[in-house]
Amino acid sequence: MAPEQLDQFNFYAALLIGLLSSGHCIVMCGGVVSVLSANIPLHQNHGSMRFAYLLSYNLGRILSYCMAGALLGYSFSYFGVKSHIIFQAMHLLSGLMLILIGLYIGRWLNAISHIEQLGKSLWKVLAPVAKRLIPFKSPLSALPFGLVWGWLPCGLVYSTLTWSAASGTALDGAAIMLGFGLGTLPTMITVGFVSSKLKSLLQNNFVRSISAMIIIGFGLNILYLTLLD
Repeated sequence: MAPEQLDQFNFYAALLIGLLSSGHCIVMCGGVVSVLSANIPLHQNHGSMRFAYLLSYNLGRILSYCMAGALLGYSFSYFGVKSHIIFQAMHLLSGLMLILIGLYIGRWLNAISHIEQLGKSLWKVLAPVAKRLIPFKSPLSALPFGLVWGWLPCGLVYSTLTWSAASGTALDGAAIMLGFGLGTLPTMITVGFVSSKLKSLLQNNFVRSISAMIIIGFGLNILYLTLLD
């Protein structure tokens, strides 16, 4: 099976990776959820209304992922669609980045933290914008807040974006990031209610190790199929 034939599975694989890497999301975005919760009007900060705010924020976050994935997918298809070498190189890079994600989740190698440095300049511009969007007046007002916070420097997001770049089209690039975002959604919704218990589960060494090996296995498979092609 050539790398191109893996494309039909990209959404589901990205969904799985989002689910398996949710422990990192708690660390990166747990503070943001706390800020979100603190700025919900007191008379709405309960039950179904709290859920509506959390959902709106996360939909904005996932939308920003999709926009970035579509942009990279289109850009690399525009500049490299006629170059088999570029196409192969991007698949090799995406496989390598998935391996680095797995090594990070397993706590065996923390290389992707250096990738986060790439987005810090952009975040300095966007952070003040996010602050101007609070406090919230309705669940819908949390959507643009999530849209901005979706660009928070995150090594896992950036690593998955290299996969989007290798996808070949804007639609496929967006689909990969949609899958990844939806994979993180259950954790990010739940963390607003029972963060301590969920964090304990996701930080469990056995759970982390199994998750890491699955992701590394997928990355190795991409490398193997790319080199075989």
